Amino acid sequence: MNPLSSLKGTITAGVVLAIVIALIVAVLAKTGIGFNEFSFIMWLHVIAGITWIGMLYYFNLVQVPALAAAAADQGGPGGAGISKYVAPRALLWFRWGAVFTWLTGATYLEHVNLLGDAFMLGLGPRGTLPGTYIGIGAWLGTIMLFNVWVLIWPNQKKVLGLVEATAEQIAKARRVAFLASRTNTVLSIPMLMSMVSFGHAGFFLH
Repeated sequence: MNPLSSLKGTITAGVVLAIVIALIVAVLAKTGIGFNEFSFIMWLHVIAGITWIGMLYYFNLVQVPALAAAAADQGGPGGAGISKYVAPRALLWFRWGAVFTWLTGATYLEHVNLLGDAFMLGLGPRGTLPGTYIGIGAWLGTIMLFNVWVLIWPNQKKVLGLVEATAEQIAKARRVAFLASRTNTVLSIPMLMSMVSFGHAGFFLH
């Protein structure tokens, strides 16, 4: 059976291929086959982050403009199909991607003894510039996680008809979810800059 025929098979094939490549490189480099938990956690963090931020950008760059165009297209097919079949599934991956991104990020920072320093923005007793960068990223990610679960998802449930709401409540929910999503899009850009700067220094060198 072709693994590409199903999503589960595709993801499994990718994971197996990644492990095989890692083993081959370890053998060729003669570094041994010890398990590097730091690299593994960061790998999970990056995969979860791509899922979360990828969905965030999908909503803002694709779905919202598409639904607006569908609403303006008199006599067109409308956006009911997207709202009924696409949006709920996308929101599922979106909100749980956010949770796993935050948890794997916090786990990594704890493993490298930077969790406290990061959330103190590198200003604690063990403060460092990388701690400041990763701390800014961690706080932005935490705010974004809050927005996902407290503002976006509860209001999207009203918009999608998953919970009962009046027309007025739906209109308000749509606006709140939209602004929270746009806020997360804004915050994601400096968050990603901070994450990259943690390992590669900032845009501006001293």
